[in-house]
Amino acid sequence: MEVILLERVEKLGHIGDVVKVKDGFARNFLLPRKKALRANEANRKVFEANRERIEAENAARRVDAEKEAKTLEGVSVTLIRQASNTGQLYGSVAVRDLVDVLVADGHKVNKSQVVLDRPIKAIGLYEVKVALHPEVPVTIKVNVARSPEEAEMQAQGVDVMAAMFEREEAGFTEEYDPNAEPGEIATDAPAEDAQG
Repeated sequence: MEVILLERVEKLGHIGDVVKVKDGFARNFLLPRKKALRANEANRKVFEANRERIEAENAARRVDAEKEAKTLEGVSVTLIRQASNTGQLYGSVAVRDLVDVLVADGHKVNKSQVVLDRPIKAIGLYEVKVALHPEVPVTIKVNVARSPEEAEMQAQGVDVMAAMFEREEAGFTEEYDPNAEPGEIATDAPAEDAQG
């Protein structure tokens, strides 16, 4: 299906471009969200008649998005979640969680602007793209940890999981008996007393 784009769509084109897309993408995404019109003669005439207004509205939205982008640039959010000893979260961090934290911090962000390729399912530091406008992307840092102390360590660049496993290995010592045969279990008492 051929469509006329009403705004810039990443990896597709700019305002006014006539592009060929799959029917499902047009019907389910571009047309309902008013990002495009079907490319027929009537819609081409309507688009050309309204082109200046559409481009002016887009420019105004881009200016607003650039102002908000200045406040979001370099923002780091911390989410405390329960996780297993291996660092896997019980559940996941989704777009809604990120939007809630950003709105609580006073940023104007909605769900459709946060670009999360897949849910976050482990503790760690992540970079998430926020597209305030199709032409104004901003990257925020998301710190997912089990406690505020872990979050602080991760923010300083410490790999919490590696540090935890090093600590556990350092605490484990095994008694060594130089006279023991390979595979033999070490005992506290000497072998002669055990038989006597």
